[in-house]
Amino acid sequence: MEAFWEKGAMGKPREYNAAAEMVDRNVSCGYGHEIAFVDPARSLTYGQLQAATMRVANLLTGLGIRPEARVAVLMLDDVDYPSVFWGAIRAGIVPVCLNTLLTADNYLYMLKDSRAEAIVLSAPLLEVIAPLLDQLPALRHVIVAGDDTGAIENDPYPRLQILMARASDRFDTAATCSDETAFWLYSSGSTGAPKGVRHVHTSPQYIADTYGRHVLGIQHDDICFSAAKMFFAYGHGASMALPMSVGATTVLLPDRTSPATVMSVLARARPTLFFGVPTLYAAMLADPACRQENGSDRLRLCVSAGEALPEDVGLAWEKRMRVGILNGIGSTEMLHAFISNRPDDIRYGTVGREFPGYRLRLVDEDGRDVADDELGELLVSGGSAGDGYWNQRDKSRATFAGDWVRTGDKYTRDAEGYYHYAGRADDMFKVAGRWVSPAEVEQALVSHPAVIEAAVIADTDDEGLVKPRAFVVLAPGQTAETLFDELKTHVKKTAGLWKYPRWIVALDLLPKTATGKIQRYRLREMAGGTPPCAAPRTDAASEPASGTTPAARKPALTLAQKGAS
Repeated sequence: MEAFWEKGAMGKPREYNAAAEMVDRNVSCGYGHEIAFVDPARSLTYGQLQAATMRVANLLTGLGIRPEARVAVLMLDDVDYPSVFWGAIRAGIVPVCLNTLLTADNYLYMLKDSRAEAIVLSAPLLEVIAPLLDQLPALRHVIVAGDDTGAIENDPYPRLQILMARASDRFDTAATCSDETAFWLYSSGSTGAPKGVRHVHTSPQYIADTYGRHVLGIQHDDICFSAAKMFFAYGHGASMALPMSVGATTVLLPDRTSPATVMSVLARARPTLFFGVPTLYAAMLADPACRQENGSDRLRLCVSAGEALPEDVGLAWEKRMRVGILNGIGSTEMLHAFISNRPDDIRYGTVGREFPGYRLRLVDEDGRDVADDELGELLVSGGSAGDGYWNQRDKSRATFAGDWVRTGDKYTRDAEGYYHYAGRADDMFKVAGRWVSPAEVEQALVSHPAVIEAAVIADTDDEGLVKPRAFVVLAPGQTAETLFDELKTHVKKTAGLWKYPRWIVALDLLPKTATGKIQRYRLREMAGGTPPCAAPRTDAASEPASGTTPAARKPALTLAQKGAS
């Protein structure tokens, strides 16, 4: 690895702007006429992207938005998104990337928290934001991207394309500092209220020079497609930082992801690299139409992150699709993956090993390093670490501790250096004095052919003793009433005699963030309403992913039988 990265961001020139690195360098390298981004309706070459970012920089500064001020970006994944994101950075303005799948209350919180002076949003999202505007005194400008589909009739807000057409395509890139905040990403909120993570200008290139180079081996002729959206740290890297670092092409999908939409893009665009999440891989495997012949004949690698990939899902995918999944783990705080499997070294059931650019530690409750095969909290050090949380000093100090970032995740490391995910530190619990990892029980459950997804939390029985409670999504045609004893026995054999779930609740969907992470606190809320050994529950509704419009609550098939302790 280049020595300058070993010194951190200050190894770069002090005057450094990420847009110059990620956009202008590709034009200088002769890639100006090559496709950078393509969505179902439009495409942008690197030369057109450069001009578009300059127009955006001019229109934002023309509105009186100064360097270091914040602009909210609430946009679907289309070619306007990178134009706005890198255009703001070019002007020294900080884009705050917002999840497109949230509720009005979430947006009100984030817009107040960030004090964004402007928002650029896709037309279908205007009806969610417009009613909030009188509660947001800092928000002075609302700019609508895309056509009028879904927008409020006769709305007074200017259109992005019109403003860009009026703006000059020449702009003197702001002389920002390499250590200066370039953009924000909000944490997914899987454990509560989201936190604004500030990332500096050198972070996108850092993840490209580490994960992109040493793990993915990304090349100029790659075509990338990420089911994870660009507002998500994983999607930011997969769709922008990694491909733009080598002048590759990215295929964008503005629509919600599903097995059908993903397979359609794979067949039409024929990408070489596909980035998904464990939930999506499992859902695609449950779809009979998901077959190798219906996908991309150029696909060389698949990637999984966001949560640990169950071993059975990885093996089943490789068997059916004839291409491996690189399972890794990262975080919003670190911007991208910091542990991963490698193309020539895939070991399903693990998140892989350390790779150049990051250092890892597993520590006990007293901060001492643990031995191989012992459970510990993961600490990570690397140049892509965020610069702290916005306006949350206590949480910043607890997470960003000098060179080390506390992930809040529990792992074990085997003698060969492979890391095994055990769950969030605050999700671990003891049964009969022995630790239980929710992730381990979940993996055991999904290894049963009747279970598509599973989530496990701690609950208490009549005697006040802690036992596992499982929530499962069943395969089509399966009925919960007939499966409890079978699943209980399966977990005993697969994970351990004391780890089996004493109660199993079948849901249509698990409650998740829009980035696919299970919201266990919502499962705990579901479990809290009725004693675990009561009659079968009929009120545990199937919750949509965070940010979707809540559907009518439907009774869930439930097993609340009490097992022997």
